Amino acid sequence: MPKIVVEVMPKPELLDPQGKAVGGALNRIGKPELASVRIGKRFEITTDSDVTEEVLDSVREIAADVFSNPIIEDVVSVSVEENA
Repeated sequence: MPKIVVEVMPKPELLDPQGKAVGGALNRIGKPELASVRIGKRFEITTDSDVTEEVLDSVREIAADVFSNPIIEDVVSVSVEENA
């Protein structure tokens, strides 16, 4: 069954408080080289049918309108993963 994966991230120019908190925690545990962190969202949508360009276009529209807040977030990818 194919899975469509949508990834959403905060816009690069905006502060990411969660990422900043995780980056600070990494620094405190002795991992300062990993201090820059940005946290986003991942959506997984399964379908019983073939994933056509029409289906992907529909998911892209849903991602822009429902999964993300276009004022503060970008949809960075919509991809298909075949289940093994």
